[in-house]
Amino acid sequence: MITFLQSLVFGLLVGGVYALASSGLSLIFGVMRIVNLAHGGLMVAAAFLTYTIWDSTGLDPFLAIPLVCTVLFAVGCVLYQGVMRFAWRGGEASIILATLALAMIIEGVLALVWGAEPHNVTPSYVNSAFRVGPIVFPTVQAIGFVVACVLLGALYLLLNGTWLGRGVRAAAANPTGATLTGIRVERVNVATYAIGVALTGAAGSIVAVLAPFTPDSGDRWIGIGLAIVVLGGMGSLAGGLAGALLFGIAETMTTTYLSTAWATAVPFVVIIVVLLVRPQGIFGRAVRRDVMAV
Repeated sequence: MITFLQSLVFGLLVGGVYALASSGLSLIFGVMRIVNLAHGGLMVAAAFLTYTIWDSTGLDPFLAIPLVCTVLFAVGCVLYQGVMRFAWRGGEASIILATLALAMIIEGVLALVWGAEPHNVTPSYVNSAFRVGPIVFPTVQAIGFVVACVLLGALYLLLNGTWLGRGVRAAAANPTGATLTGIRVERVNVATYAIGVALTGAAGSIVAVLAPFTPDSGDRWIGIGLAIVVLGGMGSLAGGLAGALLFGIAETMTTTYLSTAWATAVPFVVIIVVLLVRPQGIFGRAVRRDVMAV
């Protein structure tokens, strides 16, 4: 029983970080219907930036998150204005090609600047842990989970308690209607994309402490992010949270009761099973086939 509870807790801790890692992807898709294939590369870029700040100044990686988010927010604004708004007008094929090209460019730049060898941020407490009753909480995972929850809570408040959030939700529901009511959808899109990239940057800072990373680590993270977004329901932040927690629990339970060799495959099997029962995802909305065919 203790082993099960320990695995469950660890799965929730990992799932919280996965939820933050996929939130930017889900937010951008929910508003602009953009599948941002550069998501993984941007996360790894944030991890390398966190490493550089920590290695150069000794600043705790979690304290570096506001700085990393600020930099990634600016990068998101530049990428949207310089690439995404033009690709968006060309339709889905242009978006996919543009974001794929960005992902490849980012990976190449990271390899050129930092090299291909693995990097890792290792603060003094990286191997420490604490107990709550019989359950052991690794310090780094616990802090990462708390930070992820705080940022996801801030995103919820932003979307539900501010004028910008109302504009984002209106643009996601009906861009044409939002424009007719006076909402400047283009500005909302810029802010949405930049916020999504900033959240990705925060996740990259946490991931930099959790595991070694290389310039091509983005391939793994875009795979996980897309899997979680599809599992939760495309564009649903609540669904993304549920999907991420389920994904994290499936991964840790597999490691505990089967083998680490199966830890990558089994969560995706769980996703397939869920989608067979509910094709639109956990919180997704079903779309009428006759409407899709029109």
